[in-house]
Amino acid sequence: MNRLTTFLKRHLGDVGVVFYTSLLIITAFVVTSALQPETVEAIAQKVLDATAKNVGWMYLMATTGFVVFIFFLAFSRFGNLRLGQENELPEFSFTSWLAMIFSGGMGVGLVFWGVAEPIMHLNVPPLGLAEPRSVEAAQLGMRYSFFHWGFHQWANFTLVGLAIAYVRFRHNSYGLISETFRPLLGERVDRGWGKAIDILAVVSTLFGVATTLGLGALQVNSGLSRLGVMDYSTTSQFMILGGLATLFTISAMTPLDKGIRHLSNANLVIASGLLLFVLVTGPTAFIFGELTQTLGEYLGNLIEMSLVTAPHSDEKWVEQWTMFYWAWGLSWAPFVGSFIARISRGRTIREFVMGVMVIPVALSMLWFSTFGGSAIHFELFEGVGIADAVAEEVPSGLYVLLDQLPWGGVAAVLAVILVSMFVVTSADSATFVLGMFTSKGVLTPTRFVRVLWGCLQLLMASVLLLSGGLNGLRTLSIVAAFPFMLLMVLMAFSLHKDLATDIRRREEKNAMMHARMEQWLLRESEREAERQEEEELHPSAPEQCPGLSRTGQSTPIEET
Repeated sequence: MNRLTTFLKRHLGDVGVVFYTSLLIITAFVVTSALQPETVEAIAQKVLDATAKNVGWMYLMATTGFVVFIFFLAFSRFGNLRLGQENELPEFSFTSWLAMIFSGGMGVGLVFWGVAEPIMHLNVPPLGLAEPRSVEAAQLGMRYSFFHWGFHQWANFTLVGLAIAYVRFRHNSYGLISETFRPLLGERVDRGWGKAIDILAVVSTLFGVATTLGLGALQVNSGLSRLGVMDYSTTSQFMILGGLATLFTISAMTPLDKGIRHLSNANLVIASGLLLFVLVTGPTAFIFGELTQTLGEYLGNLIEMSLVTAPHSDEKWVEQWTMFYWAWGLSWAPFVGSFIARISRGRTIREFVMGVMVIPVALSMLWFSTFGGSAIHFELFEGVGIADAVAEEVPSGLYVLLDQLPWGGVAAVLAVILVSMFVVTSADSATFVLGMFTSKGVLTPTRFVRVLWGCLQLLMASVLLLSGGLNGLRTLSIVAAFPFMLLMVLMAFSLHKDLATDIRRREEKNAMMHARMEQWLLRESEREAERQEEEELHPSAPEQCPGLSRTGQSTPIEET
């Protein structure tokens, strides 16, 4: 027993009930899904239908509320508060910081959906508002692509990241989700309530990251299939996940400032190169025209799109798209938010919001305009068959688009490499965050714990692919994200209370310093007045006796 205890202590570090309970829940789900995939898929679909019918509106209201709340914090008096001590410098350079945000955020999703989503909306227009494969359907699809990858998606990450970074670096607390609730729950965070919150965060994160890993496997498999390396099948996707597991395990063995940072910078370089390649060799004028028009439509229809639920019809488009995206973002929020918090020490709240909320949204819009806009151009004006390819195999749209460009084969290889690196970076980042969540908030979880959670992520992705493929990934994401959405609403209230308390203390401190300064100045002025009064003669003395000094002695002039 002593040897076992020593082994666990050495390799697991300081773990507790959150680690073991989360491990038990995830293992039970993976085993059940592997043995009964059809049963799990059927149950998940029933739960999804009930969720969408009864409380689906809550996803839309909550996520829209997060957008408003985040921008309020950035441009209010809270915006100057620093995530750390006063005058503390940022830990990472601005470029590396943005690269890690983008790679740890939705890099895989952008590559997967950059062509697929606008073309899928072209085939089946949102809410039936246009004729399939028409110009109206194309523009409507681009607008909703902007919407799904715009402020709402990144508001989830920003809220969680801001809350964790504030308690971690401002109050020197643990980097746990439960710590963000201390202003509301007090000492109960250290007991059962806090443990339950952290367990829910771990489970939600596993489902969200597994969804992304599954999408990455589908995209890589589609690319390798187009290149003639392997067939597009579930078996091939399992093999790809196994290969990616080896890569991210190697990355997980390196420190954060070396492994993830270098991978993120490399991702940014490759993604920028691929983006510029399509932008320059594709329909450049059409791309910028599409970007300009769609941006205007997105901003002009933002409120309407944010709150559409289609309650008067049996249309499930909102459930399949908007709810899926918001749920996916919610389930990713603990992971992405915690990772962004970890790399954002020293930033002000305003700088944090602008870097996490605005810049990635702008890059996402440019990405969709370049890839989605090019695909729509080639489909509408040249009829190259991208819409048919996506209808048959969703991830293939990217590679059919690249085939239309010079050196398309080389670009396809580059795209496969980019997706693989994004998957490795996301998995590596997630293992770090999950290790932190389950090791009582330490900033350096053991390598064994990180590798363990990495393996469970891949097993989860495998069983989700087994339980319905892309539809299975969507279904489980929505179901698993609902409880954490409720927690995030409370998190927003807790964060505001914490910030308001900090501002009040700062104002009280400034008022006290001002009062002390006034008292000091008053005392100084009183002492100066006393000195002048002591030195001052009778007002008529100089006029009556100009030749006398203040002591009454004759001056040298008078004697002369």
